Amino acid sequence: MKQDGVWDNKNIICDVLGRAPDVEMGSFGDGWSLCRWRQFVGTYTLPALPQPIFTVHVAGKPQVKTWDRDGWTETSSIPGCATIVPAGMPTGWLVDGELDVVTLSMSSDVLAGQPHAEQFNKMRFAFADPLGVALTRQILSELYAPQAEERTAYVSAMVNALKAHILSGPPAHGNPTEIPVSDFSAYRLHKIMNAVLANPAEEHSLDAMAAVAGVTPSHFCRLFKKATGISPHQYVMKARLDRAQQMLVQTDLSLAALSEVTGFTSQSHFSRAFRSWFGMAPSDYRQQERRGLH
Repeated sequence: MKQDGVWDNKNIICDVLGRAPDVEMGSFGDGWSLCRWRQFVGTYTLPALPQPIFTVHVAGKPQVKTWDRDGWTETSSIPGCATIVPAGMPTGWLVDGELDVVTLSMSSDVLAGQPHAEQFNKMRFAFADPLGVALTRQILSELYAPQAEERTAYVSAMVNALKAHILSGPPAHGNPTEIPVSDFSAYRLHKIMNAVLANPAEEHSLDAMAAVAGVTPSHFCRLFKKATGISPHQYVMKARLDRAQQMLVQTDLSLAALSEVTGFTSQSHFSRAFRSWFGMAPSDYRQQERRGLH
């Protein structure tokens, strides 16, 4: 529908993708709108949206990039990541495989007076938000279930919890050193994910990550995959490959040296992993990207 003579977020995205959302809930009459979108490989240019949008990457191939000034971002969004797109900012998207995301758009009236509303004033791409992802997945599972009065009330409560979580500020706000709980928590998962992203070359063994989470390794694997859509090993591997991808362009390190500093056991292991993930050899990627810079 149109708001004050302009399309809302849902209609603009529908126009760009050429399809309606798979499922939707809410409307801008209520000040918010939640939609699930599934799209396949391609590049998409999204014009400036009238409302800011919080996006959760729930599934699909882990290779989604956005346009950043003069090229595609070195890092990629993977299932389990969240992205904030501010109002009034055109964006470009590169999708290598199926894209499966949920968007939550909120009106300026909903954001007015919120303590962390400024987080919606700038682009924030592919950050870890385990609680936001877990809430979104739970909402989706209920939306696809048979409708009942009690389920409608439950879904509304979950959406309200997701909105409250988002409006409380991004995960980067505050960084407490101790959380006084013994059970597994979203904070602990977020702490583990950030530690991997900060130092992907470190070992990050399953036993060590599970110890930080305070659960057994097998239970940690289940919890991690439920929250992010991928295994802990895949998450560590993706973080290493993203760092290697940056260094291929920004440094002159040999492939052997680069594989060592990014945590791979050998150059051949690095090359196989890179080709499997990105579809080309690391040396070919370096040449391709450097040609594009000239």
